[in-house]
Amino acid sequence: MLYTFARSQELFQRAQRSIAAGVNSGIRKMEAPVPLYFTHGSGPNLWDADGNHYLDFQMGQGALFYGHAPTGLADALAVQARLGTHWAAQCELEIEVAERLQAMIPSAELVRFSNSATEVVLTAFRLARAHTGRKLILRFEGHYHGWADEGLVGFANPADKWGGEENPARLHPSKGVIPEVLDQFVVARWNDPAHLRRRVDEFRGQIAAIIFEPTLSNTCCLEPVPGLMSTIRELCERDGMLMIADETITGFRFGAACAQGYYGFRPDLTVLGKAIGGGTPFAALAGTKAALAKILSGEVIHAGTLNGNPLCLAASKWCLDQVRALGATHPAGIQKLGRRLMAGLVALAREHGVPLRPQGPGLIFHTVMLKPGAAEGLVCDYRDYVRRHDAPRWAHLRRCLLEEGVRAIERGLWSISLAHGEKDIDEALVRSARAFKRHAAEWTAAA
Repeated sequence: MLYTFARSQELFQRAQRSIAAGVNSGIRKMEAPVPLYFTHGSGPNLWDADGNHYLDFQMGQGALFYGHAPTGLADALAVQARLGTHWAAQCELEIEVAERLQAMIPSAELVRFSNSATEVVLTAFRLARAHTGRKLILRFEGHYHGWADEGLVGFANPADKWGGEENPARLHPSKGVIPEVLDQFVVARWNDPAHLRRRVDEFRGQIAAIIFEPTLSNTCCLEPVPGLMSTIRELCERDGMLMIADETITGFRFGAACAQGYYGFRPDLTVLGKAIGGGTPFAALAGTKAALAKILSGEVIHAGTLNGNPLCLAASKWCLDQVRALGATHPAGIQKLGRRLMAGLVALAREHGVPLRPQGPGLIFHTVMLKPGAAEGLVCDYRDYVRRHDAPRWAHLRRCLLEEGVRAIERGLWSISLAHGEKDIDEALVRSARAFKRHAAEWTAAA
């Protein structure tokens, strides 16, 4: 029997009387048929207010890399809560977490803690500008670097406002942004090293840093083409720019050394969020001593009352120890599971005539839904994705999956956690088979 959501609908209507727009993050309104309300989770399992059970592949937008409510994490939080939840001062835990990051990530010579990756990105930009004496930051279309004024410039412009192939537009999706912020950025297309060289040369001597998601995970799931990371590193060294890896999503999912270890590059600064705190509001900026020098000297201000919060530190220490304990076997285990799920979805798509084409490294992947007549093959950049991905059709399949108890992120991203196992993949494919059958029948009828 298909899931229904009467209780979530009731709660959402109630919420709109006290919470602006009924949600506390705008993206949550995307969920159809209604923003869901949840009561509890365990491992890869999640239950909503209507009692529906889901096999979860959203996993808190990737933050719950260790599963829902892991016992060890709950115990670590409980122990710390009895000792104190906040001091606005130092504790030994922050040293222990920093030392773990140093041991795990070769580029993490020093770290600073914050409460969200959005804050860390802004700190990285401030550092880069102070380090170089330049104002411009180069970023890529489709990459997400937090919701602040600077984080979303050129993120996901509508097709009629893309700008030229050589000169992507510098737009912000929100009203109320300081207009001058747009002039502080250079936007380039992802996965085109030759184009990147031309963009850097056009603004040579004016760019403070290049920032990127190592695998673009916020718009499709686009791994870097061969030579891209080495090109970014080369250009940064040539022109004295800082290389900033935004590993908010990829951090620790791709291994103890994060995506930079997986792909073999060394950034100057690294943004860490989500999995570093296991669902607590915790983030970190890691980097070389040279890149962090202006914080050491006090010339760059980095502050925050809740920075280094002991509850979050206790959670992070436990989380990092889970990744370290996996050793060299990580991320092979979750990658194998993810690729098996991808293969199962491909088989179901073929059986039901659905043009679904999962892509990504397996440990995280995106379900691309091809438009009629769209070319086959890997999607490589943001514009290619918009041109080929059938968002309305994916939304329909996503709702069919949801109503059968398989939950993926609305934008099509699937996250494999350390809590998922073979039996969860088996059950997800059984449920998905019913969803694909229903989708194929209903979408064909609608067409």
